[in-house]
Amino acid sequence: MQNRNIDPADPRLGVGQRIQFFRTRRGMSRGVLGGLVGRNGRWIKAVERGDIGEPKLPDLVRLADALKLGDVAKLTGGAALPTKMFKGPGHPALAAVRDAINSVSLGTTGPPSSLAHLEARLDAAWRARHAAPDHRTVLGALLPDLIRDAKRAARAYEGAERRRALATLAGVYNLAQFFIAYQPAADLLWRVVERSVMAAEESESPVALAGAVWLATQAHRDVDDFDAAEAVCSEALELIRPHVDDGPLQLRALYGALHAEAAYTAARDGQVPTAWRWWDEADEIAKTLPKGFYEPMTSFSRAVMPAHAVTVAVEGRKAGEARRQAVKALKAAPIPSQPRRGRHLIEVARAYQLAGDPAEALGTLDAAYTTAPETIRFNSHARRMVDEATRGPAGLRQDAHDLADRIGLLV
Repeated sequence: MQNRNIDPADPRLGVGQRIQFFRTRRGMSRGVLGGLVGRNGRWIKAVERGDIGEPKLPDLVRLADALKLGDVAKLTGGAALPTKMFKGPGHPALAAVRDAINSVSLGTTGPPSSLAHLEARLDAAWRARHAAPDHRTVLGALLPDLIRDAKRAARAYEGAERRRALATLAGVYNLAQFFIAYQPAADLLWRVVERSVMAAEESESPVALAGAVWLATQAHRDVDDFDAAEAVCSEALELIRPHVDDGPLQLRALYGALHAEAAYTAARDGQVPTAWRWWDEADEIAKTLPKGFYEPMTSFSRAVMPAHAVTVAVEGRKAGEARRQAVKALKAAPIPSQPRRGRHLIEVARAYQLAGDPAEALGTLDAAYTTAPETIRFNSHARRMVDEATRGPAGLRQDAHDLADRIGLLV
């Protein structure tokens, strides 16, 4: 393609041609662009040449951001589609968290924090997250110092203590992913995913590895790389399985959470019967946990399984089943985490929307906002549903506009 002969506004251009135009205009290689959106250069080449289908909306949003376009329509043509419509804005604390992750600070003097103190701070941060409707604001205040102190401990300690410090560092990176997710920071998210897995591997802790891979599976799935998501999840299950029976209760819960992630991935990939088989196995593992047990990172527990069933049904695109699971889940025991309850309500709203019930969908989204405002503000599914509701049935439009205003969505 000769850029001087191309008009990106030409309606005859395909998405791949526009991507190539804006990429080459920025002097960016395919490998660099692929890395910024969680793909690789071969995928970018295939998209540009039209060898594969048009990228899905999440990929288009990431591509538009990586190319500094701010509008998906510059890649697709047609009416304006600002990227901020499909994702949450950057949290005010994002820059401070990014600085802490990127910092080196090799010259810091003085003894590192005790490992027991670091572990207690990490546990307290998880408890604070679950209790807070504004969980990103809470984490944004805690993470910078926690990240720096955990990185310093991993450098300072040796032997068994270093492995323990690395397991804690992996846990801190996992917590950071809950803050970074759905923000305009794809590069930072992937950096943290990779660092978490590396720290967990070095720690030789099955618990740390299970937690890191659980989030890595999500990261691959969120960019529609289902093969990679399935591969890392399956490999982790094989590595962890021999340790489950004699390991701590948390490891059993993480083992179950990985089964639930496999179910979600299979459903997203269109393998619905396989997804339900994975869900059944996860449910059997959940039943072996004490009734009041709740794994702090994954939320895996007896209480969360109905929520996972809703997600599998929604991703399987079965409207009747999705609605049935949604009604069933709303009658189940409440999930003991405000942000996770908020996320669950968004999935229930997706089920109602799939079933053709916009009023129930909007009402459930409003309940999600009441439960955890920062969850819905940063959730692309929720923001898209609210945006659609503002142009939906006339009787719902005012309520939809009110909710759009509360979550910061410009319509």
